[in-house]
Amino acid sequence: MRSLLNRLAWITSIGMFLVLIMGTLVTKTGSSAGCGKDWPLCNGKFIPDYTLSSLIEYSHRFVTGIEGFLVLGVFILVILKFKQRDAIIYASSALFFTIVQAVLGALAVQWPQSAPVLALHFGFSLLAFVSTLLLALVLQDAKLIAGNKRAASTPKTITAGFRRLVWFTWVYCYVVVYVGAFVRHTNSSGGCVGWPLCNGELVPEITGAQGIVFVHRLAALALFGLIAMIAYSAKGNKQGERNHFVTQWSFYLVSMQVLSGAFVTFALGTGWYLTAGMIHALIIACLFGALSYLGVLVRSKSN
Repeated sequence: MRSLLNRLAWITSIGMFLVLIMGTLVTKTGSSAGCGKDWPLCNGKFIPDYTLSSLIEYSHRFVTGIEGFLVLGVFILVILKFKQRDAIIYASSALFFTIVQAVLGALAVQWPQSAPVLALHFGFSLLAFVSTLLLALVLQDAKLIAGNKRAASTPKTITAGFRRLVWFTWVYCYVVVYVGAFVRHTNSSGGCVGWPLCNGELVPEITGAQGIVFVHRLAALALFGLIAMIAYSAKGNKQGERNHFVTQWSFYLVSMQVLSGAFVTFALGTGWYLTAGMIHALIIACLFGALSYLGVLVRSKSN
């Protein structure tokens, strides 16, 4: 049963990642109004007439619906068959955030929403994805479950300071993600032309779209610095092979995220803009997942 549940959890996690990316595609292509103000139907139909915007929007709704049933099924199986505290927490949070992001999506269709509220939609989708990812990892590897005997007998080599740094970076990364989503939903991407300078200035005037993009760049730079500190600390101390591997990949991913942000800037007004934006969203989802995994690894092993 555990093997079957683990496979189902991985399928659910991959599905949630697909929902996340498809949601980004809806936003980037301006397809959120592709089904009008109808929900869950599309322009009053179960199978809508073909237009590109309706196809993108309705495909996102369809996949989200299937994913919702998968999340619910995994949640029920975990509660009934796998009564481990961490697994129950992750299954419950996956179900909660899936419901929240679905409700926000429905509300956005029915009534106009402000950019700050719309940005939360991506943030909750990201939390739903991370919850399914951690659930799959916990089911696959019992050593990840807090309080397990094997972990308790392992020498404590991770300092409390390192653990606090990891979790602070995790929270801060979510803030950076939110600001990035806010940039998209306010259509501010063109506020800064050029990279790394903003409209030819090192520190431009912090107003309007220019200010929003510049604040996001500063926040992303600080995130790069924090993850570099984590990678350096893990390399200089005996943090464990698994932790060192995840910190390395976190640093690779944040480096790629910075470069993909530059790609988005240079692609403005070209046919590459959509591709650049999708790559940017894909990498940040992977980075947030890696930081979440690292947080679980260090949670129960600090001095």
